[in-house]
Amino acid sequence: MNMMNKYVDLEKVVEEPGLASTMKSGSLAVLATPQLAAWMEEAACACIGQANDLTVEPEEQEAMTSVGTKLNLDHLKASPLGATIKVRATLTKVDGRKMEFWCEAWQGNDLIGQASHTRVMVDAAKFVNKTYGFKQ
Repeated sequence: MNMMNKYVDLEKVVEEPGLASTMKSGSLAVLATPQLAAWMEEAACACIGQANDLTVEPEEQEAMTSVGTKLNLDHLKASPLGATIKVRATLTKVDGRKMEFWCEAWQGNDLIGQASHTRVMVDAAKFVNKTYGFKQ
């Protein structure tokens, strides 16, 4: 099954924990760029999850996960506390275990952010064991 151009939309609300002033990524009470980045990664993960539901055996789904390896984000416009943000991640390329996405975030009709994002599929247990230095 061709999964190219598959996309997932998420609807998020700017809340106090996601403000630049709260996250210490700035001093203003506006949507923090790190929060926007996290929402884009969340949308990409959801997109992979839906694709896996159609293409991967259930026992493989539990063993595999994706890790973000690159995010090139342009945060184009500020959003206030309480704003509703639509985040879309579109799968644009698959190369073996590597998946590339184009992400956009909208507040109403205004594009507030866009990013290219790369994720790589890994064996979850092996990845964690290697990260923490556990013997296999």
